[in-house]
Amino acid sequence: MTSEPPRRPPDIATDRTLSLPAPVPGVPSRALRIRAANGWERFMRRVETQRDTGT
Repeated sequence: MTSEPPRRPPDIATDRTLSLPAPVPGVPSRALRIRAANGWERFMRRVETQRDTGT
């Protein structure tokens, strides 16, 4: 007796692809906003360090 592989229900699309939304002109991407936030935090830490040392 051979068993068949499980069948997918007909409502599940097998050829579905992940598509990212088109970028909106003038709006920074999420990745850019995250990088900018990390850079700002580093900048502020550096300023605090310079203030403490009197440089």
